[in-house]
Amino acid sequence: MSEEGERPRNDDGQYADRIPPEAVLEVFDDRDDLARPLTASDVMDALACSRRTAHNKLSTLVDRGTLKTRKVGARSRVWWVPMERGPAPGAAAEADTDRPLAVDNAIRDATLPGSGPTLEARREALSAAYDYLAANPEAKKADFLRDVYHDYPAGYESAEAWWNAIQPALKDLPGVDPPAERGHLWHFLGG
Repeated sequence: MSEEGERPRNDDGQYADRIPPEAVLEVFDDRDDLARPLTASDVMDALACSRRTAHNKLSTLVDRGTLKTRKVGARSRVWWVPMERGPAPGAAAEADTDRPLAVDNAIRDATLPGSGPTLEARREALSAAYDYLAANPEAKKADFLRDVYHDYPAGYESAEAWWNAIQPALKDLPGVDPPAERGHLWHFLGG
């Protein structure tokens, strides 16, 4: 006979009621603080299972991509349900465009100076310059400075410094035909 709180076993000594990995997800769903990661002990207590079983179920969910994990301290580990990220600044504008994925990838991978929010602002400026050229298939440097720079300064105090950063990345984007000589027209060939 089993004592209260102990799970029933079959004739081979194995637990008769196998715990599916989805039961672990219910432990995550039942938390009061959905942002708090859980430990194996939290899962053990909630499911009345061994530490090994808790680790196995948690590992299965990590392998499926349902959970994330990281080591904390010398011997501890925590697990959490990854949260969907909202669009990055400027990504909403990108999502609303009909640009090919190759162009969005090229903008994301473009070599621009800066890091963090500054780099994101510069990618947004590059994106705006590309969109401007797509809408105006023939444009001069002065057109970009007049119509794009003021709305997307990207941390630059002068239009010339902005152009010196944006122009090399712009000319490498798909569908952009830069002028052969200074002062000539930029052309948009389609992306």
